[in-house]
Amino acid sequence: MKKLLNNWIIQVLLFLGVLALTALVANLINDLIPAYILMVVLFIGINLIMALGLNLITGVTGQLSLGHAAFMSIGAYSSAIATVNYHVPFLLGVLIGGLVAGLFGIIIGFPTLRLTGDYLAIATLGFAEIVRVQFTNMKITNGAIGFLGIEGSTTFPIVMTIVVLTICAMVWLENSRNGRAMLAIREDEIASSAVGINTTLYKIQAFAIGAFCAGVGGALFAHTTTFIQPTDFGFLKSVDILNIVVLGGLGSIPGTIIGAVVLTAAPEILRPLANYRMMVYGVLLIIIMIFRPYGLMGGVNLRQAVRRAFMLPKKKQAGRGE
Repeated sequence: MKKLLNNWIIQVLLFLGVLALTALVANLINDLIPAYILMVVLFIGINLIMALGLNLITGVTGQLSLGHAAFMSIGAYSSAIATVNYHVPFLLGVLIGGLVAGLFGIIIGFPTLRLTGDYLAIATLGFAEIVRVQFTNMKITNGAIGFLGIEGSTTFPIVMTIVVLTICAMVWLENSRNGRAMLAIREDEIASSAVGINTTLYKIQAFAIGAFCAGVGGALFAHTTTFIQPTDFGFLKSVDILNIVVLGGLGSIPGTIIGAVVLTAAPEILRPLANYRMMVYGVLLIIIMIFRPYGLMGGVNLRQAVRRAFMLPKKKQAGRGE
């Protein structure tokens, strides 16, 4: 028991140390990065936070969701209303955006997560359209005109700290009992239910956490652009986030990181091609999926990626009698 407690304390201290180091390094290099590149990096971080949430839902738990942009919009508008109308501090507004989106994830999860496959995808897509139409017609969101006057409080150190926090949380979750139950549901939901796993409960947990991440990403997006409107959160935005997860490899955290970098930066890198850049972008996506159908890092977890990057030897398995 004492050994477990010591290990837990060490892990917490390491986690806090990583967060502090991330914030320190981000602060040091913040002024060295050109404004345009800094903006692209901010959007990479925001997309990564949302994609990690969707990876938990679709990649780890195996539930296809096409409505992730709905939770992003809920987080964005909740944070914007809280900070502009009620003068809530920025970071608290981001937390409110995540919590409200997570709450909606639970509410929508109960009736829809009894569905599977295409039926679940259609249900989440329908939910996303309902949310978008509601925001278009609500007076408090300023409807189709858009929500103005949002404070541009998102900074590079804040985004990078939240990115590292999200990655650490996802790694811990995937290696926990709950994470293993979610993986079992992805592999065979019927067999998981037969051995006593409460499949509905774990799917709702994944949906709530994924929605929370999308809400946080949406809140950061709102405070980066300082202006949001319902068209920012349409079906194509959900597809963009899903593309990041699929390109990187379903269930792979390193893959999601690479996917967010590639798919967010590619349109900007191809910008000199003017009218042809989106066509080239689409062709590149097709080529990658033909030669890497399971994604760039499909089937590779974070521990394997670190071992490969630093060429560390595999841990020797103890033989019988050792």
